[in-house]
Amino acid sequence: MDKSNCSVVSEFVLLGLSSSQELQLFFFVFFSVLYVVTALGNLLIIITVTSDNSLRSPMYFLLGNLSFVDICQASFATPKMIADFLSEHETISFSTCIAQIFFVHLFTGGEMVLLVSVAYDRYVAMCKPLHYVVIMSRRTCTVLVTISWAVGLVHTLSQLSFTVNLPFCGPSVVDSLFCDLPRVTKLACLDSYIIEILIAVNSGILSLSTFSLLVSSYIIIHVTVWFNSSVAMAKAFSTLVSHITIVMLFFGPCIFIYVSPFTTYPVDKVLAIFFIIFTPILNPIIYTLRNRNIMAAMRETEIHYLRPKKISEMPLVLIHSLY
Repeated sequence: MDKSNCSVVSEFVLLGLSSSQELQLFFFVFFSVLYVVTALGNLLIIITVTSDNSLRSPMYFLLGNLSFVDICQASFATPKMIADFLSEHETISFSTCIAQIFFVHLFTGGEMVLLVSVAYDRYVAMCKPLHYVVIMSRRTCTVLVTISWAVGLVHTLSQLSFTVNLPFCGPSVVDSLFCDLPRVTKLACLDSYIIEILIAVNSGILSLSTFSLLVSSYIIIHVTVWFNSSVAMAKAFSTLVSHITIVMLFFGPCIFIYVSPFTTYPVDKVLAIFFIIFTPILNPIIYTLRNRNIMAAMRETEIHYLRPKKISEMPLVLIHSLY
């Protein structure tokens, strides 16, 4: 195609989920409620973990960072997607589209490594409990979180390096609710087969390597728990099940979309929505409802800081707040 005869695309058209106004209104209400619940749920976890002195262990430090990444992941595209449900023409500028691609890979890559950090924390806690305090120090946790953001940044920059300079001269219709890299790349007005392979390899290496590390760590932990029938290990195994649930639901859509042969399917749109909307809500649901310590901390916060107190109780409250 002669690029000199092509006009450069300045915006893309997003097809969305449906052209029916009734369904669009339903999706607007449904996803608005889901987004608010996701944001508030993860924000509540962050506030609880950072404000309660009983939740100072490395596990809750990593959980708070995981909730922060989930808020970011749910917010980079969802507000615009919700607003588009009330619009007849769902368009997105080229720069905003590139920004969405940047953030989705930044947060996704970071969360993958952060999930490995959480699995490593559980491995040390269950397999090397006597050395847990030494190994999982605050410095170690800070390094793990820093590495997760660094990996996410390197991953997204490498993905953008393949696509940001591609010529887009039409068509400009993206069959998705946000700028999904596989679908946007196919709109380039040149043969992008090599680029698609490089993108798939890049995402595949990160996804499969982190997933393999997670599966290996959980197998080792499972074997350890299997040969230890103590009550403590039984509780630890319950926590492990929740971690595995999040990992499977997080990596499933990601691996299907980015590691499968670079062919788009109608189900990709549903998986992409699940990936950015439903996955971030799993943390407040699984970790909060299944974790007695966090639930107790939330109740304690409500009792001591939200409910009215008698004057005679104030000294006890002040003393309690010091510890």
